[in-house]
Amino acid sequence: MKTRIIFWSILLAFVLTPLTIAGGKSDLQKYFNDAAKKVKAAENAAEKRDILNESFQSMSNALNQVQNSGMISKDESNGIDLFKAALQEKQDELAGSNGYERVADTQLNAFSNYVVQDMEQASITISLVALVLIIILLVLIL
Repeated sequence: MKTRIIFWSILLAFVLTPLTIAGGKSDLQKYFNDAAKKVKAAENAAEKRDILNESFQSMSNALNQVQNSGMISKDESNGIDLFKAALQEKQDELAGSNGYERVADTQLNAFSNYVVQDMEQASITISLVALVLIIILLVLIL
């Protein structure tokens, strides 16, 4: 009986963990998708820039808090560093800093779509624990 319980526990762990990770990545994609929808609904370019900048900053803050929590491994921290670097590039492009040309006011809707697509394609190599922490922090920050 004990062997059967252990077997089913291991099997469920292997089946449910990828589904949970996929759900977590989906939540991150939804976060950026929601920001893009807000950008498209905004009336003027300044408001659109504020929405994008706030979404980048909130995500960056959540990532920093997860990294500083001491609850993730060095490999996970490296994965978060890569994600943060990609996020910083988007912020630089939005602001026109660090060698990037500033996104034109007329291109902000397209830029928000680009951010969603780019983040969907980003390979995030972090654990379930880190992903859950990021999502919780994003919910708390917002």
